[in-house]
Amino acid sequence: MVAPEAGGRREGRGRLSTMEMLPEEADADLAWVNQELRDGKRPQVAILAEFNARLADLGIGSISKGAFSRYSVRKARQWREYDERLRLSTALAEAMGPDGADKMTVAISERIKMAADELLSRGDLSAKEINALASANRAAITAQRHSAELRRLLQAEFDERMKKAAEDVAEVARKAGVSQETMAEINRRLMGGA
Repeated sequence: MVAPEAGGRREGRGRLSTMEMLPEEADADLAWVNQELRDGKRPQVAILAEFNARLADLGIGSISKGAFSRYSVRKARQWREYDERLRLSTALAEAMGPDGADKMTVAISERIKMAADELLSRGDLSAKEINALASANRAAITAQRHSAELRRLLQAEFDERMKKAAEDVAEVARKAGVSQETMAEINRRLMGGA
């Protein structure tokens, strides 16, 4: 069964649409529809016609224009919201500097842990919900670990490039007759000294 909107709830009357009630056999075709709608290169009626043909090949009844239109409008809104969140997250990470993505990963991970703790403190969760919280917590911890590993890798690459640059500068300086004192000052500045 195709899952409803994220969070398990839908806006509106609360009934699942015919698109959401499609059997599992149609999941690949539904993914195709979503990609076609996301790409926005073909008219909706052409996408619907091909989708209904795919469903017919599976022995599944067709989707009406109205249901497909409502679905595509809802998806377009979700993608706009997602794109906006992505744009804001990217801008925030860039504004935070080179380790901004790492800081954001830590902040989001901590928010997930706090939300999980708050939900657990209520004490009215099912085993499935507790398992989902545990999975979210594991994912947050894994994201933090990967972020830290990436930061170490990037720092090691940067340090290696700086070392190579210092060697190149020393070679050029030696050929140009730069004094040892001047070279020491250049190296000190390259390595972050004032």
